Amino acid sequence: MPSHTWCGRAFSLRSTVVAVFPEFRPRRLRGTAAMRRLVSETTLRPRQLILPMFVAEGAAQPRPISSMPGVVQHTRESLRKAAVDAVRAGVGGLMIFGVPQTRDATGSGATDEHGILNVALRDLRAELGDDTVLMADTCLDEFTDHGHCGVLDADGRVDNDATLRVYAEMGVAQAEAGAHMLGPSGMMDGQVGAIREALDDAGHQDTAILAYSAKYASAFYGPFREAVDSQLKGDRKTYQQDPGNAREALREIELDVAEGADAVMIKPALAYLDILRAAAEVSPVPVAAYNISGEYAMVEAAAANGWLDRERTILEVLTSIRRAGADMILTYWAAEAAAWLD
Repeated sequence: MPSHTWCGRAFSLRSTVVAVFPEFRPRRLRGTAAMRRLVSETTLRPRQLILPMFVAEGAAQPRPISSMPGVVQHTRESLRKAAVDAVRAGVGGLMIFGVPQTRDATGSGATDEHGILNVALRDLRAELGDDTVLMADTCLDEFTDHGHCGVLDADGRVDNDATLRVYAEMGVAQAEAGAHMLGPSGMMDGQVGAIREALDDAGHQDTAILAYSAKYASAFYGPFREAVDSQLKGDRKTYQQDPGNAREALREIELDVAEGADAVMIKPALAYLDILRAAAEVSPVPVAAYNISGEYAMVEAAAANGWLDRERTILEVLTSIRRAGADMILTYWAAEAAAWLD
């Protein structure tokens, strides 16, 4: 490696051995809290955090989710209150998931204007207006009696193109209910294009799409399945990505952007920070990462056992996701972390 000079001192850009110790002292920039704050390379602000929230049809009171301490299935009323509190704390957006009382093979509750998710979206839009970015999960898994993210064909396989038609209808229903941004998470081929066309045809040109471009078939989704009372048997490996694949994620991002995605998502976050970094380097649109239920549950369990300092660990996790390249982070800690950051 060639050496360079600066003010007469020789140094190498890659060498870990400096020839002129002790003139070079990186610790000078770590000596006080003010100095560390001044030179910090990565910022974490409340506006960069998005709070996922669950609302359960027919719930008389919030229902705790045992595998996600501190997270609940909300009633419509408790959802409104928690959403207002989160927005006041400064979070940048809310992602809403519906938990219906009844399900069927086609997930019809997802497109029903009286379905729990669409009703909740109307509640929140009326309450909050444009004070936040109201997002909707545009997927069928919560609404189907088989738990898959799409409708099934005669052989029990997820029918990609039939599912697109339902997603298109679902997306329009959510836009009409007040969502500012839709989150198609089913990993169907062509889903962004189908939803974008349907939105535009229905006069919702201003409704944005956050594409779950790289959603991996992960073991970390376990607690989420409890949160939405998933009916899934088996797995989703025929449509979610193989955890070993990286180039495929970049191809998915390219396709989603070409179809009209306004932002793209990597999910999960912590086990896929390399994918997140690669996405941030090539994406022409904002990049989100979902700090998912299993990642949340691991930290909460360790903190409850006294093995980790909870607040420091949470902020370190979120900072790592930002450092890897996320412009925004979906996290169940959003409202709490926002209060710490301010």
